[in-house]
Amino acid sequence: MRIHPFRAIRPAPELAERVASVPYDVVSRSEAAELAQGNPYSFLHVGRSDIDLPQNVDAYDPLVYAQARRSLDQFLAGGTLLREPAASLYLYRQVMEGRAQVGVVGCVHIDDYEADVIRKHEKTRPDKEDDRTRHVLTLNANAEPVFLTYRGMPQIEALVQAILQMPPLYDFTAPDGVRHTVWRVPDSTSLIDAFRGVSHAYVADGHHRSASAWRAGKEIRARPPQQRGDGEYNWFLAVLFPADQLRILPYNRVLRDLNGLSGAEVLARLAHVGRVWPTEDSSPPRPGTFCIYLTGGWYLLELDETSIDRDDPIGSLDVALLQERVLGPIFGIEDPRTDKRIDFVGGIRGPKELERRVSSGEMAIAFSLYPTTLEQLMAVADAGKVMPPKSTWFEPKLCSGLFVHELG
Repeated sequence: MRIHPFRAIRPAPELAERVASVPYDVVSRSEAAELAQGNPYSFLHVGRSDIDLPQNVDAYDPLVYAQARRSLDQFLAGGTLLREPAASLYLYRQVMEGRAQVGVVGCVHIDDYEADVIRKHEKTRPDKEDDRTRHVLTLNANAEPVFLTYRGMPQIEALVQAILQMPPLYDFTAPDGVRHTVWRVPDSTSLIDAFRGVSHAYVADGHHRSASAWRAGKEIRARPPQQRGDGEYNWFLAVLFPADQLRILPYNRVLRDLNGLSGAEVLARLAHVGRVWPTEDSSPPRPGTFCIYLTGGWYLLELDETSIDRDDPIGSLDVALLQERVLGPIFGIEDPRTDKRIDFVGGIRGPKELERRVSSGEMAIAFSLYPTTLEQLMAVADAGKVMPPKSTWFEPKLCSGLFVHELG
């Protein structure tokens, strides 16, 4: 695995907390505008630059990308963002609810992405790819890092732990309670050498960002030599976390109707899928079980473990089992990517959000899932497969604005 130090564009230390923002793709335009209101330093002015344009301007209008470039230039000119004089790697630690994860911030190679050294497990949407590719090319920079994971190595962990004893560049707690701390790596050589022992990295979060970075790099590479710059376009920005430090939350499901069935009929149909009984719990205890909120109460559905092929990396996923045995045959949800009757609720919102959406009448039934594991994610990617939609929810999210990588 190749990693590459870079000349970071990063916030002035006294402004880091105000610059740091949520990623562009976890908020709507209105939510981004609300978060950035009264904060001219928020990186949302770059990542979601449509918030600084009239409401009637389409999200994909050329004005949006030009505004992003204008905001980035203004941040640099005004000293909100600083350009490092030398290339470095960084460490980025996040602490949420007492759990810490520490990633190495650097650049990875577009050829490693193409050759599947960096492995994927999701399909991407062309319109989202086009959007972020244009964003990268207009900025001539990766504005947000890709969240990668890898199977940890003691050699890397020892190097990381030594750096964590040094004074940090930034250390602040965001409004959501997550603490973010950043260190500059004083000598990148040892980490670069250690990562050569990592056979593969995996896209945990950021499939559209990584695909767009790869596309942008290839497009610049194809230009005439005098237009290509110094070759930084061959690399894109990433944070690499060891898998054993990460936590995947469930990606739960809610349905708008019961497909013409009554609550009693749904329970009777579910009884043909597995054992069903009332429960006080709202989170399933193990893989192959599901908690279902219906008619004002929770039920536990337990599949027969002998009916699950645990050697099948896709078929053994709880999201796949629920789709194949429940959502499709009972509720007629044939394609969860496009069916408007289904919605998805990230596990960070908790089972109470499932109860609220059903009790309000907005939805008719909710399914609380056991989370996909990192090993399952990597097994799917290693097999060259694609996971079902909305299979994983990683938390905490990476802050945007702490690192920007220029392409030359």
